[in-house]
Amino acid sequence: MTQDMLTGLVVFSMVSSITPGPNNLMLMASGANFGFRLTVPHMAGVGIGFTLMIILVGIGLVQIFNAWPASYDLLRIVSVLYLLWLAWKIASSAGLEDSAEETGGKPLTFIQAALFQWVNPKAWTMALTALSAYSASTSFMSVLLVALVFGLINLPCVSLWTVLGQQIRLLLTSQRRLVAFNVTMAILLVGSLYPVLQSLPA
Repeated sequence: MTQDMLTGLVVFSMVSSITPGPNNLMLMASGANFGFRLTVPHMAGVGIGFTLMIILVGIGLVQIFNAWPASYDLLRIVSVLYLLWLAWKIASSAGLEDSAEETGGKPLTFIQAALFQWVNPKAWTMALTALSAYSASTSFMSVLLVALVFGLINLPCVSLWTVLGQQIRLLLTSQRRLVAFNVTMAILLVGSLYPVLQSLPA
């Protein structure tokens, strides 16, 4: 990979990782509801899970979509349904530690966050774009380089959203404010699905 290509990959990974999307909105909501420490497994699951996703997609999973285009449409439909369910969970979250314990509310685990990448439309777009634009070849080393660059940049970027949520938490001193925040986050998460909904087959 040339220096220009590497620079382009770094910029792309930073911009795509730090801009709003399902992962970042969910991390901000988790930071506001549960704090930074309890959201660490969620953050690690996003960073490591997405890096692994790039590797697996790069070494051949995308060929399945090329061979059976309907499988990609099915994945997008499942993604939409799952994200709508997550939006409902966020909107109905009690938040605030005492209430969360009473209702069983808790942040995503490492495994849940890592698996979520596979039904996250933005993650798929980022992975496919990065591999097609910045992977010089389909060799494992080329794919691994793209994944490593994203891994090093993605985790710090998404962590900022948790910090933002934690700071917002200081303002959410009443149940009414927290409910309003969670409903807003849920609406934004549903809104992030608009490009996916537009691309679904009629």
